[in-house]
Amino acid sequence: MQLSIRTNFPEIETALKNLHKDVAGKAMASALNKTTTQAKTAMSREIRAEFVLPAAKVNQALKVNRARASGANFKLEASLESPAKRGRSLNLGSFSARPTLKGVTFKIKRTGKRHLIPGSFLINGGKTVMIRTGKSRLPIKALQTIDVAQMFNTKRINNKVVRVIEERFPRIFDSEAKFYTARFNATRTA
Repeated sequence: MQLSIRTNFPEIETALKNLHKDVAGKAMASALNKTTTQAKTAMSREIRAEFVLPAAKVNQALKVNRARASGANFKLEASLESPAKRGRSLNLGSFSARPTLKGVTFKIKRTGKRHLIPGSFLINGGKTVMIRTGKSRLPIKALQTIDVAQMFNTKRINNKVVRVIEERFPRIFDSEAKFYTARFNATRTA
């Protein structure tokens, strides 16, 4: 799952044309990286506001691919994605699972209620919810549900993160352009 934003910032396009080639590439790459990192934080915050997951679990599932600018070679594209690990969903144990006499209760959404799965039980120190699939002791299976990649793709969450990117990118680019211009001018006068 990958977040893709294609937008036109006319003021940034004009600024890029007025900057030296080395400064433009470095400023753009740095601005993209800083904006993407802030988008990752916003995405994590939005996911945790809607779903009952610890920050470490969410942050572990979000990945930033950084933009690079070196010499004449530019890769001016940064991305925020949530690659699915082995195509699996999260175990119910990730969602504040608690054992009871009747089974395990869990809560996926913050605004939702706790659910009970009769006959289920916790293993691995309370990290994995399992249930027996037959009448005997074995076989058992893990109980899975929504993954961070699916949470990442929720329209409500995506729209908020896109808004953050669109608001912050021009400011960050302006700051980075000033920084790299001052640095470029300092090396030329030295």
